Amino acid sequence: MISDRVKKGVMRAPHRSLFYAMGYTKEELARPLIGIVNAQNDIIPGHIHLDTIAQAAKLGVAMAGGTPIEFPAIGVCDGIVMGHIGMKYSLASRELIADSIEAMAIAHGFDGLVLIPNCDKIVPAMLMAAARINIPAVVISGGPMFAGRYKGKDIDLNTCFEKVAEFTSGKISEKELEEVEQQACPGCGSCSGIFTANSMNCLTEALGMGLPGNGTIPASSGARIGLAKKAGMQVMEMVKQDIKPRDIMTREAFENAITVDMGMAGSTNTVLHLPAIAHEAGIKLELDIFDKISQRTPYLAKLAPSGHYHVQDFHEAGGISALMKELSRKGLLNLDLMTVTGKTIGENIADAEIKNTDVIHPLENPYRETGGLAILRGNLAPKGAVVKEAAVAQEMLYHEGPARIYNSEEEVTEAIFSGKIQKGDVVVIRYEGPKGGPGMREMLSPTSAIAGMGLDKDVALITDGRFSGATRGASIGHISPEAMEGGPIGLLQDGDIIRIDINNRKIEVLLSDEELARRKTSWQQPEPKVKTGYLSRYARLVTSANTGAVLK
Repeated sequence: MISDRVKKGVMRAPHRSLFYAMGYTKEELARPLIGIVNAQNDIIPGHIHLDTIAQAAKLGVAMAGGTPIEFPAIGVCDGIVMGHIGMKYSLASRELIADSIEAMAIAHGFDGLVLIPNCDKIVPAMLMAAARINIPAVVISGGPMFAGRYKGKDIDLNTCFEKVAEFTSGKISEKELEEVEQQACPGCGSCSGIFTANSMNCLTEALGMGLPGNGTIPASSGARIGLAKKAGMQVMEMVKQDIKPRDIMTREAFENAITVDMGMAGSTNTVLHLPAIAHEAGIKLELDIFDKISQRTPYLAKLAPSGHYHVQDFHEAGGISALMKELSRKGLLNLDLMTVTGKTIGENIADAEIKNTDVIHPLENPYRETGGLAILRGNLAPKGAVVKEAAVAQEMLYHEGPARIYNSEEEVTEAIFSGKIQKGDVVVIRYEGPKGGPGMREMLSPTSAIAGMGLDKDVALITDGRFSGATRGASIGHISPEAMEGGPIGLLQDGDIIRIDINNRKIEVLLSDEELARRKTSWQQPEPKVKTGYLSRYARLVTSANTGAVLK
């Protein structure tokens, strides 16, 4: 056992004495030591209940003959940090979490890990750590929040963001805004649409790193606690069989995950996180593979923000297993891949079925013949850009309009709320990329403002930053190279005409190569927005969005 290096032999008597100081027994030290990585805190609704999940996972480990040892991981709530300096730390926290798990797991010689995340960056961070450390590991997420209810309709966090713009433009009263904010998020769990957190929890299951149900069993259900116990038991089986994350997270497994992503139109942030996880597993996941898989994958599950169904409805309809079973009918998945169950994908989904064809459409009746996300290229984004095509109004799939240039999220939000954005405009938000932000902030506030003011079918937004999984409309992010690296987005001027052609995967500024080259010669890199602390170090080390914003 790996843990023998911290507990076995005469030379480890001092080490054992420290275990005894904490109340461990000889019997416990004779068993595999399993790290329980608990991201519980009191600042994220999706994490407030993770102590319950951790306790259940520890029971599962103990029942199966292991010794569970809990340690913490940090987490940032993307909703609470949205729209201010706090969002600069969200993506950057991904690397902190992965690094800290590596430090704890290797330093203490754990034989296996149960990883307990739930929200945005915490899920990919834990998968990155699992791939990097490569000891037996199971992910058990905290589960999705139920949707809120208001005036007989399901609502969610995104509803609340959009209601702010409706109030500002005089469409609703302050009383209605207050009622919505009190009802939008009814309890614990990751926000209820197929936003980034739930997208990544579902893709963890599709990858094979989470048990069936990991992505969709509601946070507040007894079944979620039961799944945590099974996760604890299963990691012990993986230790016995020596099944490691890199045995599961193969190139083919990532292609399965992308296929599922396209079938349910997950968050555009998955295009940032899956390559970063693959990078830790020694796999290069190029941007074009997302578009290639999108072109062949039908869009079967239309969930919020693209549709009105939420993850609880998806779960009741059969969840990820049912979606994968349906996609497999078209030969789109590799079913022979190993998973944390010790069985293959095919064995895991053998008995799955769609229980509500309104939520998960059959292959014969897809929402679209192609997937939910698209990769765009052109002289404005030579290394690529990402859009959630499924959430774009039909009339905005092709758009030409004048650029309205803003060098920060704060600038553009003020412009939108003060009525400076007109129908037909292309709003450009730059110097918000991984280096320029730094931290590649999500832009849910401006996109929600555009939608709430009824402009989402008339105005496009493009950025070298990124958009929340809750974003809808013609919102194109991850433009690479970013402005801080001298990318073309940094050369734009007010009034330049930008052409967006999503069907043909193009994003261009209508300028000649000579004019762009002329502007490049006079471009000067601006001073960094942050010059001290972690964000300053992060900005110096982080790579482009098209490579997953991993650190050099």
